[in-house]
Amino acid sequence: MNDLPRFSWSDVRARRLDRHALTTPSKTARPADIVAAMASTHAQVMSAAELGIAMRADGATRLDVREALWNERSLVKTYGLRGTVHLIPARDLSLWVGALSALPSAPSAMPPGIRLAPDQVEAVVAAVATALDDTELTIDELTEAVVERTGSWAGDLVMEAFQGKWPRWRQAMHLTGMRGVLCFAPNRGRKVTYTNPRRWLPGFEPADAETALSWLVTSYLYAYGPSTPQRFAHWLNVPVTWAKELFGSLGEALQEVDVEGERAWVAAGDLDVPADRPQGVRLLPYFDGYAYRVGNQPPASLYPGRAAERVLPGNFQALLVDGVVAGLWHQRRSGRQISITVEPLDALTAARRRDLDDQVDRIGEILEGTPRLTIGPVTVGGHA
Repeated sequence: MNDLPRFSWSDVRARRLDRHALTTPSKTARPADIVAAMASTHAQVMSAAELGIAMRADGATRLDVREALWNERSLVKTYGLRGTVHLIPARDLSLWVGALSALPSAPSAMPPGIRLAPDQVEAVVAAVATALDDTELTIDELTEAVVERTGSWAGDLVMEAFQGKWPRWRQAMHLTGMRGVLCFAPNRGRKVTYTNPRRWLPGFEPADAETALSWLVTSYLYAYGPSTPQRFAHWLNVPVTWAKELFGSLGEALQEVDVEGERAWVAAGDLDVPADRPQGVRLLPYFDGYAYRVGNQPPASLYPGRAAERVLPGNFQALLVDGVVAGLWHQRRSGRQISITVEPLDALTAARRRDLDDQVDRIGEILEGTPRLTIGPVTVGGHA
C-alpha cells in the first residue's frame, strides 16, 4: 500500500464537509444540487430534511425546499435507501430507480402467515402503478384501489402498526417507491397523498441496472469517499459480499487509496482534498448526523471521547466541532418561538460560541421563527 495515494481521516472529513456544503454554505446551489451532492437526503422527518438542505444553501429557507419539491418538482420524495423515505433529485430518479431495483432483496421479516409471496409482491407493485397513474390518493384510498386490483388478501389487517394493524399489501409499499411507481404528492389537508412519478416526469423510465449501479457507486464515493465496500453495504443495507463483487466489477472506474493504513476506494482520479482543515461549529438536524456517520467513517473517528457514549447510541441532532461530533442539541417550537438547547461535551471557546450563535440565528431564518439558545443538558431522548 506504500505507493497508493494517502488520506488521513481529517482529509476525509474535510472532503465530506466541503462537498456537503457544510464548510461554507453554497451561494449558487439549488436544493436539488444539495441533495445530489449528498447522494440523497433522508426525509422521514420532513422538517429535518428542509433544515438540513437549507443550512447548506446561502440564504435558503424551508420554503425553497418546498418550492423545489411541490412546484418546481426538481426534487422527488419517495422510498430510497434502506426502504426509507428520502428526497432524490428528479433529474437522477431514473438512475436511482434502476439501481434500487437491482439491489439484492432481503428476506422478509414477516411470519409465514402474514408474508407476501413473490407473485403477490409483483401484483401489488403493478396495482399501485395503475392506481396512481393519473391521480393522487391518500393511503386509505390507495388501499381500496390495491384491493380492488389484486384481491381481498391485500387488505387483510395483519401487520402490526403504531395504533392498530395495517393491510397486508403495505409490506411492499417501500418497494413501489424503489421501483419508481409511487412517490409522495402534496398533502390533502393533513393527509399524505401519493402519486406515480410518471405524472410529473414524462418519459421517465428506470435506467438499466449496470449503468445505474455504476453511477450509484461513484455518486456514493463522491459524497462519502474514500470508502469501502463494507461501508457502502452498510449505507445501502445490502450483503457485503454483493457490494465487494460490485466494486470489483467496476475495474478502472475506481481507484484504491490508503486511509491511515486502511484500504479504501474513490472514483478514479478523485483525489482532491480541501486545503483547509474542518473548522467551526455546525448543528446537524435529525438523520443528517446519522447520514454523516453511516456514509463511511468508523464511529471512533467521528464520535471521539464522550461522544461515543452520549451521542452515538441514539438518533440525536449532532453538534459538530471541527468536523467531529462534540455534542448534541434539541429544538422545541411554540408559535414563532424556537427554543434551542445545545449540550456541548467540552467547553466552547469564544470563537466557537460565536459560530454557535450564528448557527442558531440561521436556524431561526430557515424555520421562520425567533430562536432562543440555552447551553445545557438535552433531557429528551433521541428523535424526540
